[in-house]
Amino acid sequence: MKKIVIFLFLLLNLTLISYSQETQKILEEGKLLYRLEKASWYGTDDMLVRFTDLRENIGGYLSYESENHKVVNIFFSKTNPYEILFRYYFDSLPQVKPYQIDTTNHIASQYEYDLITIRQEALNQIKENKDDFFTFYKKTSFNLIPLIKNGKKRVFIITGPSNSGIVIIGNDYLLTYNKKNKFKKRIKIHQTMLKLPYKSEDTTNQLKLTVHSHVLSDCISSTDICTFLLYKEFVEWKQHYVISKKYVSIFDFETENLVILPKKAWENFYKDKNPKN
Repeated sequence: MKKIVIFLFLLLNLTLISYSQETQKILEEGKLLYRLEKASWYGTDDMLVRFTDLRENIGGYLSYESENHKVVNIFFSKTNPYEILFRYYFDSLPQVKPYQIDTTNHIASQYEYDLITIRQEALNQIKENKDDFFTFYKKTSFNLIPLIKNGKKRVFIITGPSNSGIVIIGNDYLLTYNKKNKFKKRIKIHQTMLKLPYKSEDTTNQLKLTVHSHVLSDCISSTDICTFLLYKEFVEWKQHYVISKKYVSIFDFETENLVILPKKAWENFYKDKNPKN
């Protein structure tokens, strides 16, 4: 097992590694979702302290990437979702403190209008929950991440824990919309939900890696990448494997690199390192 971990670590750090187009797409989208959600975390933390008198007026929030690759976190009105109460401006990789806060421009741009529209429509879908499509778990909440990029309008829905000490994988969804912000379809990204601890209960045996399987898709999802990056500073494990019928995806927390291998190649490597007597 030790040799396998060393092999994967070296594999993940090769500078000349050749990423497939799909691997790069998943990684880039996961990192974007992470940056958006991180900005929402920081913006919410500041809002709770700075704008205590406006908290009752807030109808929701979202974050988006601006044209200069900065990240903007907006909070909109409960009575009129297209009225922006304030905006937080973060660098491309959000830090705890924003570099600017705008409380004067309350008019939503067209881009903000579209993001708010699909975000609120997705929220209504959750509330109506037709056909019991969404699953609700105790001590968790849904976080909505609307995304408009390359002509695609989508809302990612991830599940976050109410208690610290665990990372939630799964119970995430993707809703897609047309150019007129009308709902098109919805899918489940994972079949179920998994709770992973920050650390091993055995203090003498550090939790070095974690694993989960995919049934609905072949590779690791961008929501998986987003979640791992959000919690990387809290967990002791350094790698995560996603195993499906066709592929094995390996994400390294320290390098933030992703490798996706055909499962057959992975199994052959296992056989070579563990020959039968």
